[in-house]
Amino acid sequence: MTDFGNIKSYDTGRGKGTITPEQGGDALPFRRSDLQQKTGEPKLDQRYGYDVENTENGKRYAVNLKAQGEAQSQQAPDSLETLKEQARNQHG
Repeated sequence: MTDFGNIKSYDTGRGKGTITPEQGGDALPFRRSDLQQKTGEPKLDQRYGYDVENTENGKRYAVNLKAQGEAQSQQAPDSLETLKEQARNQHG
């Protein structure tokens, strides 16, 4: 099940950070290798979806992090332009 949270901290040099769950609770650590998007670094307060992995010693980590809202915002201009062009074509 995917959980959601916001980036609390991220150290670009070490490639490690923490994410605060929206449901509450302690911030979970994550590594750069757990980010699904390999372009760019996560920004503070950016919303991510993630899975939780429990280790044998009881620690919890955020894995499979995926930024939320990026895909929609990248597609919106294309979709808007397509709609405008369709409207122009209908009106001649």
